Amino acid sequence: MNTYQMYINGHWVGENLDSIEVKNPADDQVVGSVPYAGEKETNEAINVAYTAFQEWSRLTAYERSDYLRKLYKLMMENEEELAEIMTKEMGKPIKESRGEVKYAASFIDWFAEEGKRVYGETVPSHAGNKRLQVWKKPVGVVGAITPWNFPAAMLTRKMGPALAAGCTVVIKPSSESPLTAIKLVELCEQAGFPKGVVNLVTGSSSKIAKAMMENKKVRKITFTGSTEVGKLLIRQSADQVKKLSLELGGHAPLIVLDDADIETAVKGAVASKFRNAGQTCICANRIYVQSGLYDRFVEKFAEEVQKLKVGNGLDDSVDVGPLINKDGFDKVVDHVQDAKDKGANVVVGGEAYSEAGSMFYTPTVLKDVNGDMAVMQEETFGPVAPIQKVETEEEAIKLANGTPYGLAAYVFTENVARGMRVIEQLDFGIVGWNDGAPSAAQVPFGGMKESGYGREGGHEGIEAFLESQYVAIGL
Repeated sequence: MNTYQMYINGHWVGENLDSIEVKNPADDQVVGSVPYAGEKETNEAINVAYTAFQEWSRLTAYERSDYLRKLYKLMMENEEELAEIMTKEMGKPIKESRGEVKYAASFIDWFAEEGKRVYGETVPSHAGNKRLQVWKKPVGVVGAITPWNFPAAMLTRKMGPALAAGCTVVIKPSSESPLTAIKLVELCEQAGFPKGVVNLVTGSSSKIAKAMMENKKVRKITFTGSTEVGKLLIRQSADQVKKLSLELGGHAPLIVLDDADIETAVKGAVASKFRNAGQTCICANRIYVQSGLYDRFVEKFAEEVQKLKVGNGLDDSVDVGPLINKDGFDKVVDHVQDAKDKGANVVVGGEAYSEAGSMFYTPTVLKDVNGDMAVMQEETFGPVAPIQKVETEEEAIKLANGTPYGLAAYVFTENVARGMRVIEQLDFGIVGWNDGAPSAAQVPFGGMKESGYGREGGHEGIEAFLESQYVAIGL
C-alpha cells in the first residue's frame, strides 16, 4: 500500500497525522492512504497561498501560461499512470479514465491561452477631463473542493482558470478519490510552480471546509458536489460575503420525440446514462419518449444496454464499473425495487451483478415508469434507465422542468424548429440536442435553479476568478 502526503508551500507533509484508507470499490482492496488533516493544516495552506498570491498575481499572463503549458504536457505524458490511479481508487473503466485525463488536460490547455485574453475596457467618458477604464484583477486565494466521480477533470476545471487569472489555490479532493489529485499536484511540482501557488489538503471535509469559509484570506470557494452541501456553503459564506461558484446536483431529463432518428437517440442515451456507471451529475436520469416511438426505442435501447460489459475497470473491455460505495449501491437497489412495486417492468437487468463483486449492479432498463416512482423524483446516481411514455412535446417539457434541479437536459428530434422550440422552454444550463456527451473545455458548464450558479469552462470560466475594478482618471 502506498502512503501519500499533502502538499503545502512546496513540501509534502502530513506523515505524522492519522490517515484515511482509500479503497478500490471493485474489490475492496486498499490502494493507498492519505493524511487526515483538519483546520490547523488548512489554515497553514491558506496562509502560504496568501503569501504566494502577492508574487503570482504580478506575473504576466504569458508567464503564468508557460507554467500551465508545462503542466498540460506532463499530464499527457503521464496519461496512463493518471488513468490507472483513477480507476483503482474509484472504479471507472480504464478507457473512460483515459478519456477523463484528456478532458482534464484540455482545461489546462484552454486556460493557458484564455489567461492571455483577460481584457479590460476603456469606456467613453461623460466629461472631457476624465478617462474611464475597467481593470480586471484576480480575486485572491481560492479554495477548490472537488468530488469523487471526476477526480481529475473537476480539479483542472477549477484550478486551470484560477491559476491563469493570477489566483493561488488550496485544493480539497474527495476522501473517496484523493490519489488522482495528489498525482496532479505532483505534476504541478514538476512543472515548477512557485511554492505556495498550488496546495493540497486531505482529511475531514467538514473541518477543512470550515477553515476555508472562516479564513478571511480565502476570497473565493469553488465547489462541485451535492445541493445540500452547496446550500450550507451559501449560508456560511454570508458572514464574509465570500464569492462562490457552485456546481450542484442534477436530475437530467432525456426527451425523445417521435421524429427523432432512433439510432442517434439510442446511441446518445446509452452514452449519457451509463458513463461512469451512471455516476455523473449530467447523466440522463429520466427518459421521456413520445408514444409514437416508445416501443421501438425501448426495444433498441435494451438491445444496446445488454451489450455493455460489467466488471473491474482495469479490464480494457469493461464498459460499466462498480458503484462507489455501499450507500450508492443501496440507493440503486431501493430505486429499482420502488419502481417495480409501483408498476414498472424490468426490460434489462434489475439486479446486483455479484459475479464481479459486491458493489456492481447490472445495467438496467425500466419501462412503464411514472412520476410517482422515486427513480423519477430523485437522482439515482447509478446504471438505471427509467423510461416513461409521453404523448406530446408539451407533456415532455412539463415533466422535464418539474424538478428543483436544472443542470443538464437532452433532446432528440430531427426537426430544427421543434428542437429550438423545446429547448427554449427547458430550464437547464446545459442541453444536448441529438448529443449525449455535450461537455467540452471551451464552453460554459453549470446549472440553473438548485443546480448551482456560476459557470466553469469557456471564456466565462475565468471570469469567476476575476474582479472588475472601475478606474476614473482625472486629467
